[in-house]
Amino acid sequence: MADQDQGTRVALKLDIVVIGAGQAGLSAAYHLKQLGLQPGRDFIVLDRAPQAGGAWQYRWPSLTLSTVNRVHDLPGMSFAKIAGGDDTVKASVAVPHYFAAYEGHFGLQVLRPATVGVVCERGERLRVEADRGLFSARGIINATGTWEKPFIPDYPGRESFAGRQLHTHDFYRAEDFVGQHVLIVGGGISAIQLLDQISLVTRTSWVTRAPPCFREGPFDQDAGREAVKLVEDRVRAGLPPNSVVSVTGLPLSPAIIAMRDRGVLERQEMFSEITPTGVRWADRHSLDVDVILWCTGFRSALDHLAPLQLREESGGITMTGRLATQVARDPRVHLVGYGPSASTVGANRAGGAAARELTQFLGAVDD
Repeated sequence: MADQDQGTRVALKLDIVVIGAGQAGLSAAYHLKQLGLQPGRDFIVLDRAPQAGGAWQYRWPSLTLSTVNRVHDLPGMSFAKIAGGDDTVKASVAVPHYFAAYEGHFGLQVLRPATVGVVCERGERLRVEADRGLFSARGIINATGTWEKPFIPDYPGRESFAGRQLHTHDFYRAEDFVGQHVLIVGGGISAIQLLDQISLVTRTSWVTRAPPCFREGPFDQDAGREAVKLVEDRVRAGLPPNSVVSVTGLPLSPAIIAMRDRGVLERQEMFSEITPTGVRWADRHSLDVDVILWCTGFRSALDHLAPLQLREESGGITMTGRLATQVARDPRVHLVGYGPSASTVGANRAGGAAARELTQFLGAVDD
């Protein structure tokens, strides 16, 4: 069933539909199969991407295995064994290769490209409407991630800017900005990586909403668990999730030290408005730039779940379950890769927890 002809439309009645085939979705599918459910009969994985690899296939070419945050093994297969030991390989090549090998080895039968437009209730079941067909399910494991929802804050004057504006989502290579003054907005890992690259070829400025927090020394397991817990506590309370990195800080790596020595990390406070030629601060001083690069993160891609009315007035979704993957308002729905499970290792664990809890709730397998 994987990678069928795009003209093929199907109509299936299953126990579970997994939406998304990134790290979290593949982990969930693996565990569903381990629990005895059969791909294509008991569950199906739908993925909107044209090929295996999740959001990794869209990352910029300079993001190699040596510069990316660690890619954790999916359950049951070593990443290093498939990808090899060459750290100079592009992440956009190595990870899709690994995911494709994983899907094939475990026979997960991912249907792609398949874009889910809406999920709605149909009696005791859920109706999943996709461009490749209709699917009736007793439960949903949603693993759509964030890549398709880049976030750009709405600042006064943004529409008046005569230069170029783009998001991390749209970045390709630093050389595209040679001869231009680039303003990088944001204090996360991606902002730092792109600031580093672009500052080597052209003039840059850097603004963040809050002073960046650089972390010295190793980040041990206890610190990691505490950081994840802070994010988990928010989603269990029905609040919108913060990213894990927002509570861990930025590691003071050799690359960041080199940036500091080059004077690249001279951060300015966030501007108050955008002008046709650049940006202006509250004290009325201004800066002319050619490009504004918004490294301002992503939001969870959950618009297709809107008819289920899962959100609270706060804008978040109240989560429950062992690893906070189960939606409190509708226990038939699990969100993996959301909140505390947004990291690759968190997505693995969440995929397993969601598969077990959902199948037990539905009575699809024995306890």
